[in-house]
Amino acid sequence: MPDKRMLFPDSFSKIKNGDVAIKIDKIIRSKRKTLGLEIAHDASLIVRVPHNVSLNDIQKVVFEKRDWIANKQRFIRERRLKAFPKKFLDIEEFFYLGESYPLVILENAQSPLLFDREFQLRRENLLSAKRLFVDWYKKQASLKIKERLDFYSDLLGYEYNKFGISNAKRRWGSCNGKGNIYVNWRLIMAPLDVIDYVVAHELTHLAHRNHSRKFWNRMEIIQSDYKQRRKWLKENGHLLMIDNCC
Repeated sequence: MPDKRMLFPDSFSKIKNGDVAIKIDKIIRSKRKTLGLEIAHDASLIVRVPHNVSLNDIQKVVFEKRDWIANKQRFIRERRLKAFPKKFLDIEEFFYLGESYPLVILENAQSPLLFDREFQLRRENLLSAKRLFVDWYKKQASLKIKERLDFYSDLLGYEYNKFGISNAKRRWGSCNGKGNIYVNWRLIMAPLDVIDYVVAHELTHLAHRNHSRKFWNRMEIIQSDYKQRRKWLKENGHLLMIDNCC
């Protein structure tokens, strides 16, 4: 009989059958009625459950779905390896607003990093290329995402308190109890309609705190194709990176 113990954030254990270890990175409890498994864009396992579900029940479902979890995580990890890290070489492609633009390294560029239908990097700044790109992306994210947030805030009549750019590892956006909205700066690499999905998603949390049926019904009114936008992000989020940590 296989050992059905799991690897949880506060304990270490292995399933002896095949020596497979399953780690649950996060358990999120809410008013939802069913248990859901999510493999995030970094291959971490997130379990979403109703408040009254026991740890033993969670373990049982995770064990039953162990093959699906392992295959999904393997697929995501292999896909991520193909996407980065960036090497900052001539003609290497970088995303901005869903489009891919080449990097051109110049001896006498006007500035350390300039964007003009291509990314122009001054050769003497090669060693600081990653920092320059991150700073540039963050600046563009602050401007463009704030613009979209204000547009949808006026359109929907949802007033947020404060906006900020986040450096989260697993979340594209968040809305806290104070009405503060934070969006991952990496999202500036995604198409505008995907940015709009995340913006509308977080604004809708001002009216519906969890992912209830009312929340998703409201999202469908706002964006009838929100499922396609969300699917794009799940399938392509690994591309919106510079390396394993950025």
